[in-house]
Amino acid sequence: MALSDSVTTCLSQPVHYVICKLGFEKKGSYDINSILSGNGEVCWQAVTEHVCYLESDQSVDYIKSIRSLGPVCESVNLHFKSLAKEQFLTRYASWFHWTNCTEIFLEVFDVLQYTQTTEVALGLMKLTSCLERALGDVYLLKGSDCPFLLRDLLASEQLAVVFGQAVMNVLRVFIGSPHGLNLRNVLWHGFASPQEIPAKYCAMLLFLTVGLGQLLQIYLLQTKCILVHRPYVVFVSLEELLVFPGKYLNVNKFFILYLNNETLSIAEELVKLSSFVLKTMLPFWIAALTAFKESRYADSVILLLPQLEVGLRLLFTTTNKCPNRLLTAESSAFYTTFDEMLAKHLDNEEVNQLPVVLEEPAMDFLWDFLNHQEGPRIRDRLSHGEINLEAFPREVANQIVAFAITLLCRFSDEDMFSLKEHMVIKPLMNCASSYQSRFHPISQLKKQVLECMKSLHLWSELPTVPEEQIQTIKGLEENGETSTLILMISEITTQFQQYMPQNCCSSDDPINSVLTKRLLSELCDRPICTLYSPRPVLEVVVILRKISTQCHQVSEQVIASAEVRYAQWMNKSLRSRQRHNYLRMLNSIKFLSPVLQLILILITLELVSVYSVCEKNPFDYQQYLKFLKSVLQYTENLVTYTSPEKNKWDETMELTNKALIKIKKISDRKLMLMHLAT
Repeated sequence: MALSDSVTTCLSQPVHYVICKLGFEKKGSYDINSILSGNGEVCWQAVTEHVCYLESDQSVDYIKSIRSLGPVCESVNLHFKSLAKEQFLTRYASWFHWTNCTEIFLEVFDVLQYTQTTEVALGLMKLTSCLERALGDVYLLKGSDCPFLLRDLLASEQLAVVFGQAVMNVLRVFIGSPHGLNLRNVLWHGFASPQEIPAKYCAMLLFLTVGLGQLLQIYLLQTKCILVHRPYVVFVSLEELLVFPGKYLNVNKFFILYLNNETLSIAEELVKLSSFVLKTMLPFWIAALTAFKESRYADSVILLLPQLEVGLRLLFTTTNKCPNRLLTAESSAFYTTFDEMLAKHLDNEEVNQLPVVLEEPAMDFLWDFLNHQEGPRIRDRLSHGEINLEAFPREVANQIVAFAITLLCRFSDEDMFSLKEHMVIKPLMNCASSYQSRFHPISQLKKQVLECMKSLHLWSELPTVPEEQIQTIKGLEENGETSTLILMISEITTQFQQYMPQNCCSSDDPINSVLTKRLLSELCDRPICTLYSPRPVLEVVVILRKISTQCHQVSEQVIASAEVRYAQWMNKSLRSRQRHNYLRMLNSIKFLSPVLQLILILITLELVSVYSVCEKNPFDYQQYLKFLKSVLQYTENLVTYTSPEKNKWDETMELTNKALIKIKKISDRKLMLMHLAT
């Protein structure tokens, strides 16, 4: 890890040349009036003339284009620096409205006046993410599914129709193409240090955004189209993201992490001494902590995420003995980003050693916050402009900053022991070392099961018709099939009891909802490995999640129907047929509650033994999946029959009988995962 002191750049020699030198080779000044009219309109033809093309296939010659555009960028930068803020606002502010992020672009103008290197880099990262989002909105004027990658978005026919291909080629010189300056990727993936990003390229992208706004206005007037901005992603259930210790304030349940000034001061010391930090990147770390102190939470996280990637890349290249991959790759070679570093295997199929060094809790945290589809995917959403930067939640920033501090601690010298053991740092370290995944499909299934059981528990509180009123209804005989079904459920549950914690079992009352709730809570508390789950495990979990979802829907439908029908009964607004149907529903509830509890127990027992599925041979595996799909089919049919539109309560009895026979048959033959695990 001594590399952290010796590395002076993370840009490979060709990339360093392209970004830091190529655009400065062509000397001489460029007249701003050649590309900008007196009223502030961008003369696109004069700009596009600087894009050069290869003779062979007429594709963009990026090297010649960057060299030719260098003086233009310098001229634009000097022009913006010559303007007072009011002049800039008067002349250009309205042309940023199409981005839906006007304030961000105006901030970039302020940054250009002082050219503080970390602020320029931060401005570029924010500018490119906002620009990408806005271009995606424009794309949707002509297309349906917006490309996820900026590279594909800029190369799309849809944007070429709106802006013209020549204009899109200018943009691709600066962002989106690995053959060009590729400023967005180089910054967001943490390859460029602050001093390696020329401010003039930031100025040029600001200028190009103005020009795009002018072209878009012409297009919208001609076509009478209306540009619609997609809503931002909002982090719901913020409490799920709270990993590190803190407290809620009574006002609006605002969460405050114990990242006080003392903690942040220690973090600033650690940054200077930790081997996790490349010295050339030190200004980014200091700027990130400063932004956090100043309550600029989006800025803090935007600055910090690329630095986490750099630090992890340093660990990755050291532990896997591939130091060459610390640098940016050429367009034809392999970039080492979060995706590669968090994977189980390297591109040569050898086992990635980074998880051994980081350990499972840290890997789970990174997967949860960056990769899992149901997690916050913070880096993706920030870098693609999906989040409103003005309203970025402090709670999310808290977690990223706190996690970064734990990595600084872990990868610092032993003589930093006093800082690591400090009373404000120790709780963070303890939380990080005990972290368990929250957004892996296995973790999500546990959550679903507990939520479903919570819903089922409400059935005991449902209002019921007094017995004497039921007896007045003619043609409603006591149904013996209900008792038969409940007996079968009890038998299967008793078979399962040997695989349950004994304090959650009762031979006298095997389908007691209070015990079931305790059982499911205890089973869901059991740790299950979520890192690199094999495909068969994930396939099983997908089906179990679908079953759980259907069970929850049945429960919610029954609760809603029972409450409505009871109110109608008491108001005497039910017709004769509806009264009979309501009473059949009440009869069905007697067995539906225990059968849904049984299925939740089955799901959870299978989940805690889910890795046993890897022991099944291909034939047995397919048979097992077939069984799970039959249970899924049963629950899907239950959803249909218990819906307000169908109300087929007698049919649920026949369905349930067939399903229970099948479950008992598989249980008798000991073909479930719980049987294999013992």
